[in-house]
Amino acid sequence: MTVYFIGAGPGDPELITVKGQRLIRRCPVIIYAGSLVPDAVLEGHTAHQVHNSAELHLQQIIELMRQAHDRGEDVARVHSGDPGLYGAIGEQIRCLREHGIDYQIIPGVTATAACAALLGVELTLPDVAQTVILTRYGDKSPMPPGESLGSLARHGATLAIHLGVKNLDRIVAELLPSYGADCPVAVIHKASWPDQDFVLGTLADIQLKVAAKDFRRSALILVGHVLHTDSFADSALYRAGHAHLYRS
Repeated sequence: MTVYFIGAGPGDPELITVKGQRLIRRCPVIIYAGSLVPDAVLEGHTAHQVHNSAELHLQQIIELMRQAHDRGEDVARVHSGDPGLYGAIGEQIRCLREHGIDYQIIPGVTATAACAALLGVELTLPDVAQTVILTRYGDKSPMPPGESLGSLARHGATLAIHLGVKNLDRIVAELLPSYGADCPVAVIHKASWPDQDFVLGTLADIQLKVAAKDFRRSALILVGHVLHTDSFADSALYRAGHAHLYRS
């Protein structure tokens, strides 16, 4: 018996991995994050138990897994995006270890990847940014030491900020000293869902643009000059005259 933590992707039911889809259709028990995972992800399942974890607390979720373990039944624990990023699986894994229950993590497409696809950009460009920092805004719970937005901003990397649109004014204030008012910013609402939408602006005007759209939740903030520039060098990978293992 195994509990499979499956990344369902950012919303589009076709952005789940083949392995994740196969496990959902095979496992006798499904526990899925119903507030973020569309029902279409579960199509074709043969489970005799399907539970929406949005209605449950941690102990109830673990109890369902423990009962399945006693019956020898695999569990598809379906999370949005990639379960290794803001999936709250760490606390579940800790409990499973205490009960001696096996688990595996099946990666998924991240919200950041879906946002980059929607915008039609590459988040790492030569001479512009070769680092992407995925973080969140410390609102309900504080950030660890050294991980404030102001500290991260000093790297000048591409930033992907989760759970922050309600505090966009504070985020802008923390980023301005390092990125400057003309730095491009995109706020993407429900990337890859049927009602996906976004606004593209700068740190100087993004608050007004987001207010006009009335984005209040389920939005990701991307910050960095990679979002709007053609001033970068070609990569070495496809550069004529650059030899590597597969091209002399």
